[in-house]
Amino acid sequence: MNGPQRSDGAALNRWRLVLGKNAQDQMPLEGGPKLARMDDALDFLYSREAGPDVRDDIPRERQGGSGASQLTVARWLSEVRQLFPQETAEVLQRHALDRYHLTELLTDREVLEKMEPDQALLETILSLKGMMKGDVLEAARRIVRRVVEELTKKMRSQVQRSALGKLDRNSRSNVHSLRNLDIRRTIRKNLAHYDRDQQRLVLEQIYFNGRARRYNPWRVILAVDESGSMLPSIIHSAVMAGIFAGMPMLDTRLIIFDTAVVDLSGRVDDPVQTLMSVQLGGGTNIAGALRYCESLITAPHHTMVVLVSDLCEGGPRQNLYGVCRDIIESGARLIALTALNENAAPEYDRDTAQALADLGAHVGAMTPEKLADFMAGVMRG
Repeated sequence: MNGPQRSDGAALNRWRLVLGKNAQDQMPLEGGPKLARMDDALDFLYSREAGPDVRDDIPRERQGGSGASQLTVARWLSEVRQLFPQETAEVLQRHALDRYHLTELLTDREVLEKMEPDQALLETILSLKGMMKGDVLEAARRIVRRVVEELTKKMRSQVQRSALGKLDRNSRSNVHSLRNLDIRRTIRKNLAHYDRDQQRLVLEQIYFNGRARRYNPWRVILAVDESGSMLPSIIHSAVMAGIFAGMPMLDTRLIIFDTAVVDLSGRVDDPVQTLMSVQLGGGTNIAGALRYCESLITAPHHTMVVLVSDLCEGGPRQNLYGVCRDIIESGARLIALTALNENAAPEYDRDTAQALADLGAHVGAMTPEKLADFMAGVMRG
């Protein structure tokens, strides 16, 4: 009988943790101090469900010992990570930020550094980075870099498997001729091997330019809507732009916009800098952004303008349709992506999407890998 009794006790304890401290009299916890700590950690967060002053109503005798009233946000986060499985801890962390607005999680360096770095945390940091200063902002930047590096590794692997990755295999020339010698890169990469005694540079590796950049460069202009609803796509667009910037057959430009346009092409190879520059919210002037993109087109038949937006235009639609028509009639390819992330399940203005498709734009939701495949198809003609 001991086995079933223990099983029933565990189930009752789980229900008691779900119901919270208000059920203590009817369903007392039966277990050691770990269960009590779990109860305190859950109560610290979910007691807010009854209102902001709920903990002030708890009788004093129930606040003694190691109760939730003694938990700080930093201590609570540490407890959660120690007491619960990682997936559960991440759910609690997400509820703390999204449901109960515990912004202390992002304004205390100690707390921030204990959080699990993932894309959800990255999105929250980007949403609230305006509240951060000094060492908290630096800690946030380190988390952003860590998550971006993981995303870049994953997405670069996807691009390498794509048709675009197969095209890029020719980016390093197999013809090692003097004409193809990349002398600047060769010197820079071998500076560590300079022989001071002999006063000469030892070349351990020689680098050659790829023929793709010399003979068939394509300009890719990524125009990314920075409205709050587009945050996952903003992150993936910044990472994709960084990957594209490393591909010799692509000349990559990155534009972010709301009602104003910001050209981030100068830092396109650093997605962290890009993301920390994003200012979420505000209106949306897609027509103005695309008009700026049009000014960057120098060789239309070797240019792709990739608009990443929910297509909710803030200005007159006819202005948007007019600039889209001009881009398409110039010979450049216009690609309107309503989402650019792993899920590719966007919400967008379907009437505008249909109008752009009728003009000749390619409109759809794509994962990064599908975008790379599509671009390869365009480049192959």
